[in-house]
Amino acid sequence: MTTRRAPTARQMRLAVELRRLRDAAGLAARETAALLGVSHVQVSHIESGLTGVSGERLRRLAANYACSDDELIQALVAMATDRTRGWWEEYRGVLPTAYLDLSELEHHASYRWDVDFLHVPGLLQTEDYARALFSYVNPEFPKDEVELRVEHRMKRRAIFQRPDPTPYEAVVHEGALRIRVGDRSAARAQLVRVLELSEAEHVTVRVIPFDLDGFAGAGSAMAYAGGPIPKLDTVVRDGPHGTTFVDAEAQLARFRTLFRRLEAASLEPERSRDFIHRLAKEL
Repeated sequence: MTTRRAPTARQMRLAVELRRLRDAAGLAARETAALLGVSHVQVSHIESGLTGVSGERLRRLAANYACSDDELIQALVAMATDRTRGWWEEYRGVLPTAYLDLSELEHHASYRWDVDFLHVPGLLQTEDYARALFSYVNPEFPKDEVELRVEHRMKRRAIFQRPDPTPYEAVVHEGALRIRVGDRSAARAQLVRVLELSEAEHVTVRVIPFDLDGFAGAGSAMAYAGGPIPKLDTVVRDGPHGTTFVDAEAQLARFRTLFRRLEAASLEPERSRDFIHRLAKEL
């Protein structure tokens, strides 16, 4: 297979899982190479995402690693053989790789969760809100650079518009809803957009109000994408130094627990809609 120059986050995830299986089996890369009849360099390329792997070879690897988790093997085979080139590919080489990786992750996700305290989650944003946000954070960007990012963000909503929309749940702090990223009119339109989307059967929005007692979870922002099985879930976190994709099983369990705690602390969906409606009327 052709060597890749820049594996996607999904391709890297497959590579990481294959490395984890080999480590669990206690085999060295050279031993795996001998079992497959290939060079250890090829095994290294597979485990670094630089080279793909066929479904047949992946099953051979799993057998040699004595992996009996059929669900995991089936999910990895699906990842290895999926040749989807989604809408995000038109932005490759134009936008940062993390934007494309997030789009691909969302496309394949079995469900999506968002937790945000400072901004309305990207999947719920209006064009004006996203434009004001990108313009403020990147004041040096020319207009066309800002518009590319806005366009890409709006296209991510494809997961809501397909025949089998992705189940989505957002927990949003009152602070994120009150901060006027744009002007008063844009702020009102943004709240109305959140209300409109929350009426869909596959979308749930919950609000954490300012007056909640004993709340100390304001540093828990996350984007959580469910995989075909829990082991293949992914958490995406943004920080000062870029975007981080978290996939360690213990960390995933921690974030699942954290999300459920935040969900339990928030208002019920109907009360959340009433809350957002009141905020919109204040503007």
